[in-house]
Amino acid sequence: MEKENFVISDSFELEAALLEIDCDNKKYDIIRRHIENVDEKNKETALDFEPNWEWLNTSTPLSLKKDLHGKIVVLDFFTYCCINCMHVLPDLENIEKQYSIEDGVVVIGVHSAKFTNEKLSDNIKNAVLRYNITHPVVNDADAKIWTAMGIQCWPTFVVLGPNGQQLLHLIGEGHGKQLQDFVKVAIDHYRSKDLISDRTLPLKLLKEDLEQSALSYPGKVSVSKNGMLLAIADTGHHRILITDRQGTVKFVIGGSSKGNKDGSFENCQFYSPQGVTWFSDSILYVADTENHTVRKLGLESESVETVAGTSIQGKDKEGGKTGVEQPISSPWDLTIGKSPGSATDNVLFIAMAGTHQLWVLFLDDTKWYKGSQHKQGVCLRFAGSGNEENRNNNYPHNAGFAQPSGITIGGTIDNPCLFVADSESSTVRMVTLKNGAVKALIGGERDPTNLFAFGDKDGKGYDVRLQHPLAVTMQSPLDGHLLVADSYNHKIKSIDINTKACSTIIGSGQSGDSICSNPAECQLNEPGGLSMDHTNQLLYIADTNNHTIKLYDFETNTMSKLQIQYPDTKKAVDVTDLSIALSQITKPKRITPKSARVIEMDCLAAPPGGKVVILPQISLSGDLSLTDGAPSAWLVSSEDEKMSELLAGADNTQGLFLGLEDHPMVTLTFPPSWIDNSYTELTVEYMLYYCDNIGVCKMKGIVFKQPIHITSTERTKVQSKMFNYNIDS
Repeated sequence: MEKENFVISDSFELEAALLEIDCDNKKYDIIRRHIENVDEKNKETALDFEPNWEWLNTSTPLSLKKDLHGKIVVLDFFTYCCINCMHVLPDLENIEKQYSIEDGVVVIGVHSAKFTNEKLSDNIKNAVLRYNITHPVVNDADAKIWTAMGIQCWPTFVVLGPNGQQLLHLIGEGHGKQLQDFVKVAIDHYRSKDLISDRTLPLKLLKEDLEQSALSYPGKVSVSKNGMLLAIADTGHHRILITDRQGTVKFVIGGSSKGNKDGSFENCQFYSPQGVTWFSDSILYVADTENHTVRKLGLESESVETVAGTSIQGKDKEGGKTGVEQPISSPWDLTIGKSPGSATDNVLFIAMAGTHQLWVLFLDDTKWYKGSQHKQGVCLRFAGSGNEENRNNNYPHNAGFAQPSGITIGGTIDNPCLFVADSESSTVRMVTLKNGAVKALIGGERDPTNLFAFGDKDGKGYDVRLQHPLAVTMQSPLDGHLLVADSYNHKIKSIDINTKACSTIIGSGQSGDSICSNPAECQLNEPGGLSMDHTNQLLYIADTNNHTIKLYDFETNTMSKLQIQYPDTKKAVDVTDLSIALSQITKPKRITPKSARVIEMDCLAAPPGGKVVILPQISLSGDLSLTDGAPSAWLVSSEDEKMSELLAGADNTQGLFLGLEDHPMVTLTFPPSWIDNSYTELTVEYMLYYCDNIGVCKMKGIVFKQPIHITSTERTKVQSKMFNYNIDS
């Protein structure tokens, strides 16, 4: 008998059968007969959500027997710490795009926590917002529905029929196509039997009430080599901010919407970026997590390029291809270091959370371990088998990590180490860079398969208990103290790497956003990033769920918040400095960034001895308005030496303005001695600061290029030219 005629008894046999068949019609027939077989045994279910459970993205609790009766329900059992659970969100989005609730298909997230911190609905709420989950989510804090349905791991999909009967279980990630096929057959099958309801549901999305803030769930932060600049992964806004030490924004790199685009700072796009690390004071690398890429940012060129990853989640656990040819999976953090024997930084280390490994990208032709040679741009595994474990081993490829999420290099000159915040094992691990040996530092236990040895306890080595740490940084390059963001305990802890002693230095253990005189009593909320300014002994903390960057001063033992100073510009300009610069211009000098919009105007004719009147005029549409307290600027200039001399004697060729009614009018008189039938050119620049009605502010540079033809054939002695430009929201 052919395989497609077998009676499929359970989800596992169904999945195995579907994988061996290429023809969609045969797949659909097997799925249909599987559904009929289930219906014969189970007409309906006695299971339901308890009425007192907390729901997110709905205005009222939902019931399987009432609200969801007559629906094909896809239950997604997840816990928000789990990278594999994040990987399946696009599969659920595809189902939601294909079918509406009124079509009869509903996706429900069932949050069944691993960590204690994840049982709280407020923390689940932040995860729902952070990952832009728009379907209903129920907090199964005590794993009751998890247990009743026999769920064993995250993520697991369960598809229910219109009477709540369990039709299908899919375990783990990578089942997107099977899920789509099954839902298609199920909805068609039950619709033909008139069992599908078009009833709507009381949705109320959390993001509709989300307040705008300067930062949105910042994941990581990094201090530049010279200590003058900060790179902030503004993860929820899908962009990178570069600020000075006081928080004044210098560059906004990427937009407020997710995407995947290289190019100028103004036009590039990211998707939930996390790790940021500086190669030099003008070059940094970014772990563009949801795009599964590593990006290189140049502050001088104001450009972004992808240097690793294909933009599609990879399953390769070995690597070895070059740059954008090598697929990678959810890079979460980065740090720069040296290969064995190298005197200069030539390796980018990558915490590859998606495959539970550490990888490297070679920034130069490199001699690696065991005498191997690798070309610049090659990206490959450094440590970790790919099995999700807490396994230490002298051979790096035999070690096991569990979602490594933070890395930094420290130790001594003679014994440099890569320190790893291994989040799912709740440990901090170390990799000796001389030989690649992976060793325990604090947390976890000796059983490499136990990923539930977590809690909140200071002490030494294996006695320490952490809860999902996400970041590490050295307090000082040589003092032997490592700082760790114990994220789900809402604390920052210090580790003596020589004695393996660990103690809390910041945080009460309760989530919150308080600044107080005693740092141990202050409150954080799932801090995800750390970076140390060693010169000034300042620790920068990405306090993720508080949407802030906090500072801890080791010299004064005080905490404060970094005030992000907007307008949210691509390149913020100090108003005082701008005024001085404008008043001192004696020769052409740009005030707009390199990526400004350049508009070429039609040629204007003017006779020798005649006049030209320039009337620049900018308008804002929709709900846009100029930014209060941030003067915009204009400048009229020319690269033509004779025209520059003419401008030097003219009035009103540069200035600041606060309102659109303050438009300049520039009058230029051409001397009769100017040569007939010659050409010159004016440049009219605008640098505008403007905001929308919800407080998101931007900067836009606009440059008008105006060619002028000096010709005696022109009859009119006075020519006027108006420059019109409208900025749309």
